Amino acid sequence: MQTVTGSSNTPKSPWISRVRSGAILIFSHLAVAGGVYAFIDGRPVDTEVKHTGYFQIDTTKVLSTTVNSLHDEARMLVFSYKGDARVRTERTKWWLFGGRQELSVPAVVNYYVNLSDLSLADVSFNETAKLVTVRLPKLTIGDIAFQPENATTINGGLLTWDDDQVEAMRKLNYVSARRAMVAQAQQAGLINAARRRAIENVTNYFEIPLRIAGQPDVKVIATFR
Repeated sequence: MQTVTGSSNTPKSPWISRVRSGAILIFSHLAVAGGVYAFIDGRPVDTEVKHTGYFQIDTTKVLSTTVNSLHDEARMLVFSYKGDARVRTERTKWWLFGGRQELSVPAVVNYYVNLSDLSLADVSFNETAKLVTVRLPKLTIGDIAFQPENATTINGGLLTWDDDQVEAMRKLNYVSARRAMVAQAQQAGLINAARRRAIENVTNYFEIPLRIAGQPDVKVIATFR
């Protein structure tokens, strides 16, 4: 069998060429958009959003899918603060013997947003203004993570000869240190920094799927309840 190669001399219609080029271009764009979304979410675009025409997307469906995916994050870490607590405690026994202990211990405080409390009712879309508004749950503070290996302890007084008394003062100091770190974490500057970071993170969470779905002109504004 022979294979014949060559080109036909029959002229091609310019209109057909334009249609084919346009189809290839559209297919190429859809393939890219679908591929990127599949890389991020594991599912192709056309199973996540409703196409109502060429490049027309059901924005509400995109937002709903985004909210559901954020639920999987549960508690999102948005900001961390490392500080140092310096506290002191004193004890007296039988009005005769006294002891004191000074503690300086570093600690890390994490700030979270509980995304499991976020629902579609907290997300509104103004189609005319092309604006998405997200109301975030309140900022929360996690457990205080002390770093005792980097702590400095100074003991003084007769009671410090008793290991049990030293341990008792150590426990009292850590209770005071925890209160001190919580108070530090409540400073307005730290709270505002954590809120800004949370707003940035959540805004990106919503904007990226919208851009992938062909809605780059939709603006997202996140605020706290």
